[in-house]
Amino acid sequence: MRSFTEQNPAVAAANKALTARAVAWAVAQMRRENASVRGVARQLRVAWRTVWTHVEAELQRREQDPGRFDGVEVLGVDEHLWHHVSTKPVADGGRGPKELTGMVDLTRDTTGRVRARLLDLVPGRSSKAYADWIKERDEQFRAEVKIAALDPFAGYKKALDDELDDATAVLDAFHVVKLGTAAVDDVRRRVQQDTLGHRGRKGDPLYGIRNILRAGRERLTDRQRSRLDAAFATRECVEVEVAWHAAQQLRDAYRHPNLVEGHKIAEKVLESFPSCPIPEIARLGRTLTQWRAAFLAYWATGRSSNCGTEPVNGLIELARRIARGFTNYDNYRLRMLLIAGGLDPLTPT
Repeated sequence: MRSFTEQNPAVAAANKALTARAVAWAVAQMRRENASVRGVARQLRVAWRTVWTHVEAELQRREQDPGRFDGVEVLGVDEHLWHHVSTKPVADGGRGPKELTGMVDLTRDTTGRVRARLLDLVPGRSSKAYADWIKERDEQFRAEVKIAALDPFAGYKKALDDELDDATAVLDAFHVVKLGTAAVDDVRRRVQQDTLGHRGRKGDPLYGIRNILRAGRERLTDRQRSRLDAAFATRECVEVEVAWHAAQQLRDAYRHPNLVEGHKIAEKVLESFPSCPIPEIARLGRTLTQWRAAFLAYWATGRSSNCGTEPVNGLIELARRIARGFTNYDNYRLRMLLIAGGLDPLTPT
């Protein structure tokens, strides 16, 4: 008797332990069900290395698809920590930089929804890290990007000015409002220290309203408003009251339903904040003045923002917790591109 084997790549590639169907299932489990490699390996009854070798090859194949960068008109950027250990070079046994810079596709599809699709992760948080990534993209990609949303980090802005000078830089609304809230907190702490000589304690008027000061006035209950009015009635809280109203004015600019009116409020902020006698608000005004064009671009571009990067960061954090940490940057990058949609085929827009 004779025996023979027939190679069918549609069933399994040559010299592979898993079939194409098993690999596709494993990728789908990791992409859609937040499954870990170890969990997939346990269900397939194979070793971790067997699963990851096959999945890695499939992800690398998808990564080479030149079309995954097509149609990016709005580009977001954000940073995150991928580990908290030593930053020794990889050659010396370390994991490299703690921070990574992530690029996200924030283009809206035909239904008006933001794609929020991770495009890449590169080591470091600097102008060079962002600029080098942009340089690696082709001319078509750079020409298609019309809007670039970013946090108030000068390094990212420099990279955009150098490599995407035709794109409109937009300062992220969330981070601007956060700066306003932080300024109010700084004023509250300073006044607290000046009037009572110690940090806030239970029973101190300013300490008792610290969380109320961080909320938008449209969200306050009647009880919270009463507590705020009672605190502001004291002479010592005048600076805190002025700072709070300044931060609320900044929020009003973003919340106004009419873009033209919101833009007018934003211009008033730029005119009044730098000359404010309260140093923390004046400092905020100078910061916004330095970012004037990117700050006002929010209203000129129809409320473009970097908010789509936050759900991407949420997916990354979830995957990292499920895997209980990563020690290899290349594996980390591929896994995050998979779970955050960076390797999915795009639908026409």
